[in-house]
Amino acid sequence: MSDTITVHDKCFIPYLSSNEIVEKVKELAEKINVDYEGKRPLFISILNGSFIFSADLFKYLKIEAEICFIKLASYKGTKSSGQVITAIGLDTDIHGRDIIILEDIIDTGKTINQFLPQVYNQQPSSLKIAVFLHKPDATVFPVKIDYTCFTIPDKFVLGYGLDYNGLGRNLPQLYQLKED
Repeated sequence: MSDTITVHDKCFIPYLSSNEIVEKVKELAEKINVDYEGKRPLFISILNGSFIFSADLFKYLKIEAEICFIKLASYKGTKSSGQVITAIGLDTDIHGRDIIILEDIIDTGKTINQFLPQVYNQQPSSLKIAVFLHKPDATVFPVKIDYTCFTIPDKFVLGYGLDYNGLGRNLPQLYQLKED
């Protein structure tokens, strides 16, 4: 892993290596392969942050599966704005389907909490949530997470799909905001 990096006006320090990330994503795929053997789940990937996690997870799935994408946003800079915006909605019929929502990070839980009623209203057969990162110390809205790659402290992170004002998503490892 490389040293400290600067993105916009902030310094970030290495947190999780790309090898650690790949191993956890493979482990998660194996759990899903076992849990959904003989089924064909539909994955709903929440953009923008989860696109790399979703693509990598999909590479390791051995089951039949489909994927669609929606865009929900609540971040501005390093903090949640408190408002959830749906920029691209769900355009796939999920009635009677086994659904797995893919999220990059759950911190307060507000984004996913506001999206779940839309999903439940369409009466899926089952619904699970798979998240790359979970910040339990930041969680305000309780959300049942079924699959988690990493549980992390309530610190701002960057890389592997997560950005700081649009930059840093392309970093293959995860960085944490450097404390002053």
